Amino acid sequence: MPDRAVPEVLPVGHDLLRGGGVPGYGGGTAVERVARWRTWTAGLSPYVLDSSLALVSAGIAVWAVYNDDTRWPTWVYLLAVATAVPLPWRRRAPLTVLALYSAAEITLSVLAHSANAQVPLAGVLGLYTVAERCSDRARWSVLAVTVVGNVVGTHSPNGALFSVLTSAGSFVFGALVRTQRQLVRVEAERAREAGVRAASEAARAVAEERSRIAREMHDILAHAVSLMVIQAEAGPLVVRDNPDRAIRAFDTIADSGRDAMVQLRRVLGVLKDPEAGRELAPQPRLAELADVVERVRRSGLGVELELADGLGALPADVEAAAFRIVQEALTNTVKHSGADRAAIRVRRSGEVLEVVVSDNGRGVPLAADRTVAGWSGGRGLVGIRERAAACGGRAEAGPGPEGRGFLVSARLPLGPAGVVERVGG
Repeated sequence: MPDRAVPEVLPVGHDLLRGGGVPGYGGGTAVERVARWRTWTAGLSPYVLDSSLALVSAGIAVWAVYNDDTRWPTWVYLLAVATAVPLPWRRRAPLTVLALYSAAEITLSVLAHSANAQVPLAGVLGLYTVAERCSDRARWSVLAVTVVGNVVGTHSPNGALFSVLTSAGSFVFGALVRTQRQLVRVEAERAREAGVRAASEAARAVAEERSRIAREMHDILAHAVSLMVIQAEAGPLVVRDNPDRAIRAFDTIADSGRDAMVQLRRVLGVLKDPEAGRELAPQPRLAELADVVERVRRSGLGVELELADGLGALPADVEAAAFRIVQEALTNTVKHSGADRAAIRVRRSGEVLEVVVSDNGRGVPLAADRTVAGWSGGRGLVGIRERAAACGGRAEAGPGPEGRGFLVSARLPLGPAGVVERVGG
């Protein structure tokens, strides 16, 4: 390009470096224009695209030589075309392609002695590719050599400035695209990790919900079925001698069955409508303990219930846990203890709800571990431990006073988890 054309081109190059638009080619920053170009060419094979760029570059090079005032021999045209020949391989070997271009360009500069014979389009693409794909050391080394070559090999200050700006612009474009690609990779990796975490959280939530539902169903069925079996076994024995007691036994069986069905429907409602979440989850209240106690009394076990005044408003999960702990403890008493009396005490001590269930049954040996972790019983005892722990509380079980009977106690925090350890624990 003649030196006289440089002042007209410099403002455009300046606008490009500032992120302005080229007249007639739309606005946006340099990275946005490159992104639009990459989107438009995304469906093309890289080799086909680069071959097309090579043809365009070769055509411009031939036109530049032909447009010069000097009538150049054929070998000059061939050298001009040679500057573009390596371009189809620029992605595979960017340094080699740029070196071949530079060799052809230097030969033109030395032998042709014409500014028009030097067309840097292939060099711009080559330097862009090096900046986009090569290591930092290689990129900056190539840029330094290119800038020095532009300054030394250009015949005028304006031409040198234009060459340096052109090289710097192509290098900056390549570096920006490289940075954009790295950011895309980082975001993709973050999205992948977020997806893995979300899947893990979802799986954990499903497991917790299944465990919760399993506990609910166990507590409901174990309590109801235990009462029903005991009453069913006692019914035939008393039906002749004590018809009224037999009638009460069968009433207890019916009431226990109906209550179990109602509670099971509430549990299964969560499974049928998972989007409703925990809003549909069964949340029994301590006030319902009176009904539980009445059904247990019909089985022949004398039960005393003491719900202290001043319990106030309790968190729903704590109240449900206390209800299930009492229910499970009573079920164990009915099934295993051989007791004829049991006592339930629920009271509030500061920010802790205390639940105690005791009986006068066979109990356990005095050497038994009083902590829940040491229990070797069935699912019911494990469920008591899990319900207390889920509320941030703890539960203990073991022999009653002087080794008589069995005692289950739980302390459930009414505030943040961990209150049990700080308040009287």
